[in-house]
Amino acid sequence: MNLFIPETFVDIRDKLRVGERIDDSEALRLLECGDLNMLGELADEVNRRKNGINATYILNRYLNYSNYCILSCQFCAFSRKKRDANGFELAIPEMVTKAKEALSIGITELHIVGGLHPSLPYTYYTDMISQLKLVDERLQLKCFTAVEILHLAWLAKKPMQEVLRELKSLGLDSLTGGGAEIFRQDVRDKIARGKETADEYLNVHQTWHQLGGYSTCTMLFGHLETLEDRIDHMHQLRQLQDKTKGFTGFIPLPYQPDNNEIPVKYPPTGFDILRTLAVARLYLDNFDHITAYWVGMGMKLAEVALNYGADDVHGTIIEEKIFHMAGADSPQSQTETKMIKAIREAGRTPVQRDTFYRPIRKWKDEPLTKV
Repeated sequence: MNLFIPETFVDIRDKLRVGERIDDSEALRLLECGDLNMLGELADEVNRRKNGINATYILNRYLNYSNYCILSCQFCAFSRKKRDANGFELAIPEMVTKAKEALSIGITELHIVGGLHPSLPYTYYTDMISQLKLVDERLQLKCFTAVEILHLAWLAKKPMQEVLRELKSLGLDSLTGGGAEIFRQDVRDKIARGKETADEYLNVHQTWHQLGGYSTCTMLFGHLETLEDRIDHMHQLRQLQDKTKGFTGFIPLPYQPDNNEIPVKYPPTGFDILRTLAVARLYLDNFDHITAYWVGMGMKLAEVALNYGADDVHGTIIEEKIFHMAGADSPQSQTETKMIKAIREAGRTPVQRDTFYRPIRKWKDEPLTKV
């Protein structure tokens, strides 16, 4: 690729081209630079070496079993207390019905998270996994954030590793990556006081990986953190990935500013979203996949992001609540047809994937017959 690179970045380009790892200071230099085109070209070159011209999506459904939560994270517009009129919780038979509906339209994954409920027993969660798995064993269950796992261990009065082992035996396929927010503790105290620490988040995922499980990971950006904080966050994820190789993908989440207690005047811009995705692709050399989360940025920008290091646009979603209660104005769901169209418009080949980013179907140039 004949890309013009300013002299100050030639050293980084040369390292990337021979597959050499860039360090934190080099990643920060990239994140601070204003040359978005250069970042995109570098990230796209690295992405094409890893994934060719394929870009993936998944047919999934979000299920939030409850928004009642004992925590009061300042950035969260989703959680409610029992006294609130707009709180909810789903009975397991309701979830089974929703799972059957999802299966009937081709969904391959249920993505399930909720608040730290003040009174549901541990058996609610074990029954949830076992009964949903009975709907169809091929339906992949991607459930629970790290803090939910710690909450379940507290409920069960069992070691966290034992809880994970039990959930895995019942049919849990993957942990979700949510709840990472920003790892730097002083920022974490301002946006999610009382939530698990970075070490606790990473320990849950490391334990799950050591049990043979896989998970995704996230970073919430564009609020009170600095650019250095973003690099520190990715550094800790990269370190754990070196140890376990258990993360299937990284999902940067643009902060949504409405209906919460964090005074952020300017949420992440399109420029900020694209540069963050590009630097993630360049820095996280031990991650195969970077997801452009269309719910948080809109499908049009997610399409553009496929040329800035992302190789995945996430999924059909169907019933996303957390980002929309925080002010996201993207649709509640996307059809498969629209995602395939967006991927093709970005010059990529659409590939339906499963929970672990394994290909299910490559569309190539045939006309669309699925919705």
